[in-house]
Amino acid sequence: MTSERATIRPVTLGRLTELTHLCESAPKSTSDVEEELGVTTRRAREAILEATRIGLLEERERSENDDEEVYRTTPVGEQFLTAIRNEEWETADEILAVRSPHYGAMFEALAEIGPVHPNELLEYLEEEHEFSPYTFNQTGIEVVGNWAERLGGIQRNAFTGDYYVVDRADVPMNFQYVLLEAYDELEETAGVNLRQRYLSIPRLRERTCERLGCPRNAFDQALSALCRQNVGKLELSGAPLDTSAKDSALGIKEIELADGDTLVSTSQSTQQVMAGLEQFDKQYYYLAVYDRNITFTPDP
Repeated sequence: MTSERATIRPVTLGRLTELTHLCESAPKSTSDVEEELGVTTRRAREAILEATRIGLLEERERSENDDEEVYRTTPVGEQFLTAIRNEEWETADEILAVRSPHYGAMFEALAEIGPVHPNELLEYLEEEHEFSPYTFNQTGIEVVGNWAERLGGIQRNAFTGDYYVVDRADVPMNFQYVLLEAYDELEETAGVNLRQRYLSIPRLRERTCERLGCPRNAFDQALSALCRQNVGKLELSGAPLDTSAKDSALGIKEIELADGDTLVSTSQSTQQVMAGLEQFDKQYYYLAVYDRNITFTPDP
């Protein structure tokens, strides 16, 4: 049975990893996968064929004793597993970007037109790949976006849903000016000459990270340093338990190694985006700017 088809199969990153790990020690058939992973035959076939298509698995030549096709982990699959085991998410991300045509196409598109909403991204991909053997749909974008978000190559604004590439590990030296621009854009007019002074840190985080293409933890580290370096000019404030600053439209997809029998478990959580800025074991959800003449020196 061929592993090729125009659209990507709806397989999670965790399932791909578990399957590649399962076939590492010995070749496995669809029945083996179905039993050992506790999935239906259909789900087992989807995962096997997608892993084979992107080169993590390969079909072994059948012997007389084989009742059905058996699959084993490839050298590429071994590299992928090593990256996962070592929590080298960037390496795993690069492997998928090279091996999966849909994954690579999404990265190229976001690098060209991002940040962008999924609907606009789909339109762009359909037009760009009109004459290629691959097709794209909303489900495919969600699948690839899921993989990429968990590995950190892509982030998605939790309030607008826009995707963008994470192409830098730290914030730039002009971080304070980018932050002030985002602050101004988010500041709401409450009436004649009245402005909302305290703004949501989660919203500032999402807007600034999208603009800079940096990870959320880099923003938190930079904002913490900025507040320490500009006492009296910037003020952090806590919030009641029911504050709207904790609300977001989307969750943040993460990946982590499992402690149990499976190699990798994945979890989707809104905690990261709805968290405020933590300082001295306290969460701050709002930022006020009293003096715009602020300076910034990154922490060493």
